[in-house]
Amino acid sequence: MNTAETLLRRIRCLTCLVIFGLVASGATAIPLQWELDATARILGVSDPASGPATTGLANWILKVRDALRDTNATYPFIAYGTDWLAFGHFVIAIAFVGALRDPVRNIWLFQFGMLACVLLVPYAFVLGGLRGIPIPWRLIDCSFGVFGFIPLWLCQRSATELARRHFSNGAPQGSGAGVPPVRIVQPTHGRDARATTIWSLTRHESNY
Repeated sequence: MNTAETLLRRIRCLTCLVIFGLVASGATAIPLQWELDATARILGVSDPASGPATTGLANWILKVRDALRDTNATYPFIAYGTDWLAFGHFVIAIAFVGALRDPVRNIWLFQFGMLACVLLVPYAFVLGGLRGIPIPWRLIDCSFGVFGFIPLWLCQRSATELARRHFSNGAPQGSGAGVPPVRIVQPTHGRDARATTIWSLTRHESNY
């Protein structure tokens, strides 16, 4: 059986991995033209004359690079949309700091992340198909949902186990173990409401 310290360390390491992935994904959404130019050079197809001779991935990279160049040259403000895409990633990454501070009380963040990862797969296939994105590239997009789901699921499971352990051990108030007490008012019939102090637990621990 894992100790509470081991569970907490595992949750924090995996949460840091998720935060790093979100920040990296957001940061790479800003210098798109530079990234595509660099990728074309790495593939050896940066020369415009090589365009007709390329196939597969190299052809797709050239197509996207040229489209982005034309768009940025004529309508540079379109790139503002991907700037906001990056900002969205940064904001979500900041939200997961709450999971670092208190993974049990904020276990909903892991569940929210898993839901987002599951929804990513149909979203990428449907919208990617409408936008003419090749299937292999859509599969790459879907892989982000798969690889993102795994650490979030492990965090959710560990946080549930951590909450169960503190409940069974009767952790004292203010123990700093990540399960803070919550004051809940329970009304009675025809009498003044009485307050009790309980430990915060997830309602979903039995579902995973």
